Amino acid sequence: MSVLLSVKNLRQQFDLDRSLLSQIHFEHGRVVRRKRIVHAVNGISFDLEEGSVYSLVGESGCGKSTAARSIIRLIEPAGGTVIYRGQDITHIPLKDMLPLRKKMQMIFQDPYASLNPRQNVLEILTEPMLFHRVASNRKDARERALSLLERVGIRPEQAERYPHQFSGGQRQRIGIARALAVEPEFIIADEPVSALDVSIQAQILNLLMDLKDEFHFSYLFIAHNLSVVKHISNQVAVMYLGFIVEKGSREQIFSAPMHPYTRALFSSIPTLAGHNMRNSEGLEGEIPSAVNLPSGCCFHTRCRHAAPVCSQTVPEMKEFEPGHFAACHLYD
Repeated sequence: MSVLLSVKNLRQQFDLDRSLLSQIHFEHGRVVRRKRIVHAVNGISFDLEEGSVYSLVGESGCGKSTAARSIIRLIEPAGGTVIYRGQDITHIPLKDMLPLRKKMQMIFQDPYASLNPRQNVLEILTEPMLFHRVASNRKDARERALSLLERVGIRPEQAERYPHQFSGGQRQRIGIARALAVEPEFIIADEPVSALDVSIQAQILNLLMDLKDEFHFSYLFIAHNLSVVKHISNQVAVMYLGFIVEKGSREQIFSAPMHPYTRALFSSIPTLAGHNMRNSEGLEGEIPSAVNLPSGCCFHTRCRHAAPVCSQTVPEMKEFEPGHFAACHLYD
């Protein structure tokens, strides 16, 4: 398969102290001027193959959603390169991004906040169709919208209703239909089931995979639920504190995780037998602040295997078998 999306050394940061007054701090009785920078994404790289599902996983706040928004330039990247179908889209003018907006869509995490409350469902779907000229006229757009709604499990007679008249699962189905309305070839699913009841999650996941097979698009899937990731992914990258610490195929990551953080994540998965998948690993302490990143390996402050070198130098990403990479001083 050909590479649809290539992300190279992507970085994103946010300035917490934009005003001069907010930069002034008192330290040891002295006035100092210092900016606080949130290092949200710290040089991540991966390739998404056409027709596949690539998952970014990790704890809440590790930078997954920020990375996704930076990739499609909902927020401008602070550095790095994003290449889509061979075209560098990192710094092209926003007017040149407009045709690509049709090809790249996003399903958001919160189905309650991601739909316009002033529009009914039919308007939510037909407006992007007409804007991107997917439909030739309003009648065509309406027919397409009703067909899409029926495909995602919303009855045609509900099309005139407003978002507040639907349940959370129904709203997420509408969000999925909105993403499909402009016939995309790449969809970012940003934790699309985490805000839903467990009983609804499997239905939405199955719908997403059925639609992928039917419409032949590719997913970048953002999640912290490892069971979800194992169910749908082709490739997996594990993020911690804005870094990718391990990446590989689903089989490689789940059968033989190499990084201590990945193994610790797996050890937290409960089983019916009452014990974890891998009892030998576990997380210690609290996740450090993204404002003051640890020196050396980003994980050394919580790692059971940490050695002095871990706090001094950043580990290189090493390949253990074709396509399976991890960054850890354990393997130096």
